[in-house]
Amino acid sequence: MRLLRRTLLVVSIAVIVIATVAGPTNAESAFRHSTIGDASLVSQPRPFGAHALGSMGDAVTAWNANAGEASVAACFLGGYGPQEARMYAMMHVAVHDALNGIDRRSRPYAVNLHAAPGTSPDAAVAAAAHDVLVPVLGSFSFFLPADCINAGVGSVEADYAAALGAIPDGLAKTQGIALGQDAAEAILALRASDGYDTPTVDPNYQEGTAPGEYRYTPGTPFAFAPTLGEDLIPFALRDSSQFRPGPPYRLTSRKYAADVNQVKRLGGDDVTTPSARSDEQTEIALFWVESSPLQWNEIARNVSTAEGLDLWQNARLFGLLNIALTDGYIGTWDTKYHYRFWRPVTAIRLADIDGNPATTADPTWTPLVETPPIPDYDSGHSVEGGAAAQVLRRFFHTNRMSFSVCSFTLPEGERCTDESPTLRHFTRFSQAARENALSRIYVGFHFRDAVRTGTRHGERIGNWTVRRVMRPVD
Repeated sequence: MRLLRRTLLVVSIAVIVIATVAGPTNAESAFRHSTIGDASLVSQPRPFGAHALGSMGDAVTAWNANAGEASVAACFLGGYGPQEARMYAMMHVAVHDALNGIDRRSRPYAVNLHAAPGTSPDAAVAAAAHDVLVPVLGSFSFFLPADCINAGVGSVEADYAAALGAIPDGLAKTQGIALGQDAAEAILALRASDGYDTPTVDPNYQEGTAPGEYRYTPGTPFAFAPTLGEDLIPFALRDSSQFRPGPPYRLTSRKYAADVNQVKRLGGDDVTTPSARSDEQTEIALFWVESSPLQWNEIARNVSTAEGLDLWQNARLFGLLNIALTDGYIGTWDTKYHYRFWRPVTAIRLADIDGNPATTADPTWTPLVETPPIPDYDSGHSVEGGAAAQVLRRFFHTNRMSFSVCSFTLPEGERCTDESPTLRHFTRFSQAARENALSRIYVGFHFRDAVRTGTRHGERIGNWTVRRVMRPVD
């Protein structure tokens, strides 16, 4: 069994790291100014090495990677998935609409542009990406420290200067920049009041008291962004509850008991709580702790490069992917705070009050990684994996695809930024989504019901996204 001391290096980037505080008022301050992430990750000057990127691909995949670099520099590894996904979605909508102003191959999302002949596609992509990323990063001052924002913006500005420097000066470049700026302006205006600034901590939100009701998780005396599912407007869904699944298992059911006993057996930290996880299951648990938007975009880049997609194909692929990822967060947040189901760490410690004779309490049970302060059902990570895998499956018209991916949340020496990172290999998109979902059991975060339901929820969101937006033109 891999020793826990190897996992402590990544615990801080698994969840929003919050010190125990006296009350909700201090919780908001602690949330905004807590240490987010391992400093060794955000101090890398170019955090995406060859293992994360594969070959550079084209301008669209390059700016997808640039956005990931900016998110790492801006400290997004601390657990701000919904805001990260929204930023990527907005950027890729602008890129998509700019390119379709040059050669319309799919339906525009935010604006129908018409470029002059000879306009530079690469300049349009760079300007569209830059002019979304910089203001969106700047708007996150309500939850990110100033030095993190400045680092993210600095990363974008450096990439923009390099991108424009590689394009010969002239009318084509000038027209491309103007086109990209117009596309960025359109999506920024469309999403200006979309609810992105939903409170990260609601001081009026109260934990439950009845068996099965969500209670604050150890170390976090509040719930994270409880109104996000209501406040954040979807990109493709009609509303956040469109594909809301049915309720979780009844506490007195055999299925519920089986789920409790499974995560109790496999999800412990192996220090306070013994665990039956294998070495590979521990690796899987830590591998997929990484930000879902960061990891699934890496997968898409790797596959895109291997398949030789062109600029326009990539613009549509990454637009669909990140719209589905954002709407996946919106849908799962709606579900989580609709059912308000307790987390395994609470359920196991309080199993003596669940009314189920097949469960037994362990008052000191401790998960492998500290549990995020949001309800269990359904699993957001699983929703994200289901949505991403289904978009990729629908886009490429096959589930069979061989690819490899690294992670930022493995122990030091095994990460994407290291010389010889650990890679996990897959032959199907659904295989990666399934492993991603199972990881949430191994890490001690979710019941099996939450991950199965979450994966199906995400698949429905992915299908809907592909059918509804950025449709190819005849």
